[in-house]
Amino acid sequence: MAVSSPVRKIVVSGALGAVSIVLVLFNIGFIPWFAGVSITFMHVPAIIAGVLEGPAAGAVVGGIFGVTSLVKAATQPQGPIDVFFTNPLISVLPRILVGVVGWAVFRLFRGRLTGAAAATAGVAGSLANALLVLGLLVLFKAIPLAVAGTVFVSNSLIESAAGGILTLAVVSAWKGIESRSGRSRLADEGS
Repeated sequence: MAVSSPVRKIVVSGALGAVSIVLVLFNIGFIPWFAGVSITFMHVPAIIAGVLEGPAAGAVVGGIFGVTSLVKAATQPQGPIDVFFTNPLISVLPRILVGVVGWAVFRLFRGRLTGAAAATAGVAGSLANALLVLGLLVLFKAIPLAVAGTVFVSNSLIESAAGGILTLAVVSAWKGIESRSGRSRLADEGS
């Protein structure tokens, strides 16, 4: 695995941070689910940043996602629970850790199984997002534990599967692990 240059880390972090901002500000990081609830994949850019560029990049992109969520909750609340997302311990801290968890799991499983490692990192990062946010919402008495459990079972398991699939797809395209040459098409176009 090649070592990333500082410039590449900044570029990838900036690009994925911009994706995070767009997903939050334009509410396109949601898939409608049942009973008015949505499945989110807004945390996935932080996981991808962690997998591609390491824990600092994952933390930066997660922080961008968290701060954007905090600002949106403060300026354009969508529901009664949004007031709790103005607390950076709920909106920012878990999101910073999502990219770090994604990196740690990828690093643990990488090697010959890069695709499986990427998918596992996506699942683990998604579960970390759900457990940390729901846990903090319970801790700050925003929702009861039973509601958090229901949300976890009904949403978070689907979100983690989506996180695994999206992370695998993006990392596969980036690293070219599905091509015979071991290079992505984008790498070939730049040659």
